[in-house]
Amino acid sequence: MARHEHSHDDHAHDHAQSNGHGHGGGHAHGGHGGHGGHSHGVAADADRRWLLGALALIVVFMAGEVVVGFAAHSLALISDAAHMLTDAASIVLALVAMRLAARPARGGYTYGLKRAEILSAQANGVTLLVLSAWLGYEAVTRLLEPPDVAGSLVLVTALVGIVVNLAATWCMSKANRSSLNVEGAFQHVLTDLYAFIATAIAGVVVLTTGFERADAIASLIVVALMLKAGIGLVRDSGRIFLEAAPAGIDPDAVADRMVTEPLVEEIHDLHIWEITSGQPALSAHILVTPGGDCHAVRRRLQRRLADEYGITHSTLQVDHVGEDEAGALLQIAAPGDTAAEHCADAHGPVHRAGPHEH
Repeated sequence: MARHEHSHDDHAHDHAQSNGHGHGGGHAHGGHGGHGGHSHGVAADADRRWLLGALALIVVFMAGEVVVGFAAHSLALISDAAHMLTDAASIVLALVAMRLAARPARGGYTYGLKRAEILSAQANGVTLLVLSAWLGYEAVTRLLEPPDVAGSLVLVTALVGIVVNLAATWCMSKANRSSLNVEGAFQHVLTDLYAFIATAIAGVVVLTTGFERADAIASLIVVALMLKAGIGLVRDSGRIFLEAAPAGIDPDAVADRMVTEPLVEEIHDLHIWEITSGQPALSAHILVTPGGDCHAVRRRLQRRLADEYGITHSTLQVDHVGEDEAGALLQIAAPGDTAAEHCADAHGPVHRAGPHEH
């Protein structure tokens, strides 16, 4: 296997690049900011401890609940146990993803394996949706033909389940929930807590009124909660995989704000995405007034992005208008004038000072 050795000279880290920029051909200036004052990692060790505590509580209780559920002929208890199985699986998956995401970037994985956490979150969302479909079918079947339900066993087990899930939810809440990975596992445990509350209510109804359909109704409530959590996780993880801008950040609004910076004439090829949850990134091509200080413009823009939008991972290519010899790459063109476009495949709208179309 080839071994790569890198020295300080290999990368040519001169004074200019240590300040976040380098020089390419002509007068092009590229800048990559955002690595001086922040870390892409989370407190993984602390998170793992809390997740392991929640996992232990869930596994021990789940084993007992399966036995009681079959003894009591309660679909609500069995569905809760099935959900707790997915809780345990989601926590294990989250722990594995956290370990993978903590690995340094190397080789072809230039961002490392940070999106392993997003894969974990999406898997948690999909399992919630699949499980909700199965439990929904079973609940409707039992709603039509309710079996005999031992209300006392259902009530006692559900009350114990509430205590266990409160403890597990508390443990999970101590972890870093800004991570979509941790949030996915947390949503599993939280919906299970709601499920036990609904099951306890169903047990009381069965005991006091003999209305055995209350067990199936409680299961349908659980299904609704699982659907809501599952859809949210699949949607949020899907946005990251599709390189969509982070929720709450409008790329057009960001570009319109950037183009008001003095000396900036045009912004194009603007891309905003998330490397993983809570780590937004931006790249853009900036054209400035001929003779303007490209480096100063880049530094001001990167400060503005960090201060106003929390985007600390930004890569900006800054050039002077019309300085390219061919006159095509760095030439501002009138709308519809394809002769002077910077490339054949425009990557999003062009932003200039004053009113313009997006």
